[in-house]
Order: sequence, then structure tokens, then C-alpha cells
Amino acid sequence: MKTAAETPTIISTPLEVAAFRRFVVANLVSATGTTMAPLALAYSVIEQGGGAGSLGLVLATNTLPVIVFLLVGGVFADRLPRSRILFLGNLLAAAAQGVLAVTVATGQATTTSIALCGLASGTAASFTAPAAQGAVAQIVPVEHLQRANALLRLPANAVKVLGPAAAGLVVAAGGAAWTLAWDAATFAVAAFLLLGLRLDAPMAATVGVLADLRAGWSGFWARTWLWTYTAAGTVLVAAWLAGFQLLGPLVAAERYAGARDWGVIQAALACGLLAGTLVCLRWKPRRLLVCAIVTSGALALPLAAMGGGLPLPVVLAATLLAGIGLDISIVAWSTAFQQHVPAAEQGRMGALNGIGERLALPLGYLVTALAAHTWDTRTVLLACAVLIVATAALNLCVPDAHRVDRVEPVDRVIGKGVSGIAR
Repeated sequence: MKTAAETPTIISTPLEVAAFRRFVVANLVSATGTTMAPLALAYSVIEQGGGAGSLGLVLATNTLPVIVFLLVGGVFADRLPRSRILFLGNLLAAAAQGVLAVTVATGQATTTSIALCGLASGTAASFTAPAAQGAVAQIVPVEHLQRANALLRLPANAVKVLGPAAAGLVVAAGGAAWTLAWDAATFAVAAFLLLGLRLDAPMAATVGVLADLRAGWSGFWARTWLWTYTAAGTVLVAAWLAGFQLLGPLVAAERYAGARDWGVIQAALACGLLAGTLVCLRWKPRRLLVCAIVTSGALALPLAAMGGGLPLPVVLAATLLAGIGLDISIVAWSTAFQQHVPAAEQGRMGALNGIGERLALPLGYLVTALAAHTWDTRTVLLACAVLIVATAALNLCVPDAHRVDRVEPVDRVIGKGVSGIAR
């Protein structure tokens, strides 16, 4: 089974498509390792005597290639069969994590060797991320894309609740190498599951890579709703990461019971993400992009609650709502993107959108570091909350955002699928 065009004309759920079931299982298997790997990676650095500087170098080498090669990955996701890219990318990640597990287990790991393995894993991610986003639209009929996106996130969000705790137990009992080996094994299993998708190349490669990049940028810039959402998302995600991930633990230590309460707050966010996925399985908003923008504004709630010094139960409720809003926003955005960007362009468009998201991390931390010299932590949190709301409000002022609605084919030609429309 290759594309949505070859699926039955009428299906009630994307799970009736065999290729989608394979895709879901591959993502679930991979997620069990991915959620455990960060803790194991940190302790592999600690076990070989590294400190904060060494860990920072390792994390940078894992993230940098994603930014550098993401555009190239987007081009290849539009030129080559996406199933082949997903297979090779996961195989490369499996090899990198396997080598890392062996070096850690044998005591041969150094900061340099760990960083090189992270470089290989990051490079693999820069190719698999654009291919994965476009693959869903090739597999599932257009009217089932939202449910498909929600079903993909459901097991991944469930694993996020248990994965870090499981990683802590495994690392404590047997060391980081066992967790890294498990991560490598999950990548390998996912690789062979994804190879079985047998997806066709979205378009014929008739011009060079640079020409494809230029055409991709032209297409991205021509879709006002796409680049404005990307720009707004960069600011919004930067404010969220700086406020919640960076300043949140500090406020928890100052105002609440430190690590214990911060762990409960993180659990509330994970539960919210899971609840948001369940909402998306039932609720099908017509105005997809407006829904994504509005629900993303919920991220301001826990920042405002912590910045205002509100009691812990209020912070937990706000964080739960933020998780629900975040997951609805992600599913609505993914569905809008897949329905309104032609299949042959989704790799490049997704890569350009992804670069904005990844630039949010250094941007958010830099701005927070500068602001911390002027304001106290709680004031910066409130400023981040205001910035999130203002960014979402400005994005709603873009006329094109109100025209990206749900695609619901009424007349379907027997044997032919609908891959989406261009806006």
C-alpha cells in the first residue's frame, strides 16, 4: 500500500489503513527510546567525569546539525521516497546510539565521542523530520488527517508520562549504557517497520538541489499564512521555553517545594498533552489555523500563574490547560499544513517551518538571560506570558489565517485520493 490514493474510498478511521498502522507502531516503538534517551545521555556525560560544559557541548552537537541540514532534508523529502529516507535516517540513529551504548558500557566514552554520536543522531533527525510529516498525507485520506495526527500523538504522549521515570530506574539500576542500547534497538525496529511503507517519491527530480531550495523559499513566502505562523511560532515557543523550561524550576525552588513540586507541574503538563490528544479525536474544528493560533495562547496560563505567585493547585490547573491547548494546537496545525500544502512541497515547507521552531531555543534563552539583568524572575515570567498572548493576537490579525479551513471532500472519485490544496 503506497499512498492514500490506493486506500479504500470510504473508511471510518485511519487505523483501517494498514500502512498507517505500521507508521503508528513504528512511532510508538521509537518514542519509548526517545523519551528515555535524554536522561541517559546526561548521565553518560556525568559518568565519564564531564560537567555542565561537556553536557552543553553534547547537546549543541545534537541540535546544530538539525538546523544546518534541515533544509537539505526537506528537499530530499520531496525528491526521494519518504519511506526510504525514514528507513535510512532511523538506521543511522540506531547505529549512532548503538556505538554510544558500547563506548559507555566499556568505559571508553569521552566528551568528544559522545558529541560525535550526537552529531550523527542530529543529522539523521534533520532528514527524518520533514519526511515523516509529509508521509502521513501520503498514507491517509485527506478527511482523516486530523484523527491520524491525533492517533500518532496519543501513544507518544502516553510514553512521555512514563518514559523519564523508567529511564531513571534503568540508569540507577544498570547505568546509562542499557538505556542507550534500548534507544538504539527502538530506532532499528522502527527503521524496518518504516521500510515496509513503500511510499513513492512525491515528485520527479528534474532540477538541482539549489533550484529546489529556491522554489521552496518562493512557495513558503507566497503562502502568507505559513510564514506568518512560522514567525509567530518562533516568538511564542521562545517565550514558552524561556518561561517554563528555564525559569520554571527556579520559581519552583523559590516559591514552591522545589524539585518535588516541579515534578508534579511537569506531570500536569504531560497529562494535559494526553487530554488534548483525546479532544482532537472527537472535536473537528472547521477553522483549523485559527484553532491552532487560539489554543497556543493557553501556554501563557502557567507562566502567568507562577509569575503571579499563585498557589500550587492553580499553577497545576493552568499547566494542565496549557498542555491541552498545546496538543490541540499541534494537531490542528499539522492537519492544516498537510491539507493546504501539496504533497510535492511538504518536505521543504515543513523544513522551513521547523527551522523557526528550532531557532526558538537559543533565542528564548538569550532574551531571558538579558532580561534577567533588569527584572526579577517572576517579572520575566509575566512578560513571557504577555508576549505569548500578544503574539497569538497579532497572528489572528493575518487575513490569510482565517482562510485555512478544514478540507472535507464531498465528491470523491472512486480509486483516487485527495492530497491537499495549495493556498
